[in-house]
Amino acid sequence: MNILSTTKILKFISFLFLSLFLLNACGIYKPVDARKQPQQAKEKAKKNVSEGRGVALGNILGGRGGSTNYEFSSSNPLWRASLEIIDFLPLATVDYSGGVIITDWYNDSQSQNEAIKLTIRFLGTEIRSNSVKVIVHKKKCSPNMECRVNEINSKIKDELQSAILNKAAEFDKASKKK
Repeated sequence: MNILSTTKILKFISFLFLSLFLLNACGIYKPVDARKQPQQAKEKAKKNVSEGRGVALGNILGGRGGSTNYEFSSSNPLWRASLEIIDFLPLATVDYSGGVIITDWYNDSQSQNEAIKLTIRFLGTEIRSNSVKVIVHKKKCSPNMECRVNEINSKIKDELQSAILNKAAEFDKASKKK
């Protein structure tokens, strides 16, 4: 072994020790006593929240700074009205934060080979005609179970949108009286 390689090895070792010392001084490594830590996941989560630890994905990706605006579906009259109007239909997807309600396929007992599916999209929180978009799909199946699905523009679409807006206006008026 020559002097040059020995010097490189010593520099690397000293760099490694210096790095470990600095990382330890920064507080990245903190020994933890397992006896003092909660064992259940929910307890750990509560402890982390109370200590202000954790990462919100929105903050990493350039979302909102530190303010959080919580809105609940019970406070949105359009949302409440939509759920009340279509309460007879089975629901497939209900996502308040995404602003969408999708029903499952529904058919009445009169037409066994036809079914409809509704998608309600919320484009705003104000009670206006352009805040709600209703999409109606119709599935028609042949006797050998070959099915075709098409979006349809029928009176159902306009009637549902009108009923949702009217019911939302009633909810809004009632909440302002309180």
